[in-house]
Amino acid sequence: MEFVVEEGKKPHDQCSTLLLPALSIGNVGQLAVDLMVSSTRAERIGFFDDPFLLPCVGNDAYGPEPQGQLALPLEAYDSSSNALTLVQQRSPVVKGKIVEFAKNLADFAAATGKKHAVVLSSLDFGRCRNIDLSSGLQTYYLSSTNSDGTDDYCEQLGWKRLQEYNPTQRCWKYLSTLAEGNALQDDNPFEDELEEEDYYPSLPFAALFSCFKAKGLKVTCLLCYCSEGDNIQDAFHLAEAACKLLGLSPNNFHGNEGNGWLIPYSWKSVYGPPPDMSIF
Repeated sequence: MEFVVEEGKKPHDQCSTLLLPALSIGNVGQLAVDLMVSSTRAERIGFFDDPFLLPCVGNDAYGPEPQGQLALPLEAYDSSSNALTLVQQRSPVVKGKIVEFAKNLADFAAATGKKHAVVLSSLDFGRCRNIDLSSGLQTYYLSSTNSDGTDDYCEQLGWKRLQEYNPTQRCWKYLSTLAEGNALQDDNPFEDELEEEDYYPSLPFAALFSCFKAKGLKVTCLLCYCSEGDNIQDAFHLAEAACKLLGLSPNNFHGNEGNGWLIPYSWKSVYGPPPDMSIF
């Protein structure tokens, strides 16, 4: 993977935290990163050319006025005031190449001096075993701080560790071994018929978690259960969770929502026009 720096721009050394999405149901991680890029007014510093990512191109996702800046499949933004680098992924990974893609991103993070990688993603609500809606939408996490995936600070924030994480389970173990460069393709358990316990390690966030961890970075995955549909509120939920984890206050973002959030311009048409209320 090649990282191409924008003309006249350069990465900021003080941006030691990397925030990025893992593609999943409802595209919640991508929406949350869009919200963070827009609200922090991060500047695009470059883009990635990766052979494992499907090509795509679109108009500027953030500016209300055409600037002639195209949106590309994988871009990097820096918010130096928040010591944060944000990576936005706009197209899916080539089938069967998620681990290679995750390794490339982990190599970039290590080479640019990142200390902490925060991955935002969503999980299929239909697979949630213990549904508790009494306190609203729940945040789940997975951390590299301890071998069992727990993190004391995340627990203090009231979040629950992803119960389905088991580092000794065959697929989680295979991911970890593969991320370290020690697995043989013949041993791939993902080529077998997947069982219920294999679902979570088969998701993109699991590959990113394993590859960043193998590079010696601290990794925190922030997750929420959702269904397909209008996932804007889920995106706000994950973005707010990321701010809590990183000690950021949305009230300091000076956005257009009265609470600091700056809604990306591209959201105006993300779900099409509102329904014609005269039909009701």
